[in-house]
Amino acid sequence: MKKIEAIIKPFKLEEVKDRLRQVGVSGMTVYEVKGFGRTGGKTEVYRVSAYVVDFVPKVRIEVVVPDSMAADVVAAISAAAKTGKIGDGKIFVLSVEEALRIRTGETGAAAL
Repeated sequence: MKKIEAIIKPFKLEEVKDRLRQVGVSGMTVYEVKGFGRTGGKTEVYRVSAYVVDFVPKVRIEVVVPDSMAADVVAAISAAAKTGKIGDGKIFVLSVEEALRIRTGETGAAAL
């Protein structure tokens, strides 16, 4: 199994969610997060004073899928989240040793 974590722009969440449903993802976890990358944030002006916004709002999505779906899920997120501009985000793929559905006791891929 693979856990796929994606950091994306907040306004792309609905498009990513729809694309994930199309490839067969039945659930995901979403977090509102803040961060910065190479750009280090951005400068904004408020009441004639310039200040640096160090952390930019982002959304983090997590899904766990069977190994066979991982490439399709990564491709779906990448296509849906891409704007072609700085700050589109990142996707991380991690191995998952075990999963357990608490309600039924199912384990492994059956728990997904």
